[in-house]
Amino acid sequence: MQETRDQRTTLTGRRLGRVWPAGWWFDVLLLVAFVALTAALAAGWLLDLDQGVADWVTDHQWDPAYWVTRTLNFLGNGSPLTIVCAAVAIWLGVKRRSAWPFALVVAAFLATGFAIMPLKLWTDRAAPRSTLPDAVELFNDLPPGEYSLSYPSGHLVNTIVWYGVLALLLAPWLSRTARHWLRIAPPAIVFCTTVYLNYHWVTDSAAGLLLGLLLDRLLKRVPWPSLPRPADSSAKSRA
Repeated sequence: MQETRDQRTTLTGRRLGRVWPAGWWFDVLLLVAFVALTAALAAGWLLDLDQGVADWVTDHQWDPAYWVTRTLNFLGNGSPLTIVCAAVAIWLGVKRRSAWPFALVVAAFLATGFAIMPLKLWTDRAAPRSTLPDAVELFNDLPPGEYSLSYPSGHLVNTIVWYGVLALLLAPWLSRTARHWLRIAPPAIVFCTTVYLNYHWVTDSAAGLLLGLLLDRLLKRVPWPSLPRPADSSAKSRA
């Protein structure tokens, strides 16, 4: 039994990184939940919830809260997060003489890019700030010039994935508690601010949360620091 378990938890002879909850069942659950949420919205369910939350937020805007939430929402901007992670990866890669930090950042960049934009283009959903009467619907036939990239929330996906990357890169210098807060606090803040600012429908953010957690678990499973260095691979090939 132990031998079978070890075989299931290795990748090219290296043990997979730990995730919580352990096992692949939670990954499947996240994927099923994302598909179910998308199907429910396409069928017209939960649209009243989205519209109700957006209307409540519009009716309860408060200038001080607006500027605070707008500032905090920058925690989820993908481009600055990518640059910060790339800078940390360069420093760590040079310091450790290893390519794994670069590989992690490239993998995260490709994962978010290929996961977010195709779904946004496919679902064709307007933002809550739209004045169209059917803006809340998925698979809409929106007019040219109308923002149509609301679902899922790229802010949430980027926040979960990139702060997860930072937690992996900075793991030697961060305590376990600090790594947990780095993974939890920014997504929670960005979830609330995107909804309050009417940047996204609440189900956009929920879908981004599900998709982001799935990608984060996949990236976390790869044993990045134990991947072979280019010099090691060259030595083996010469041998």
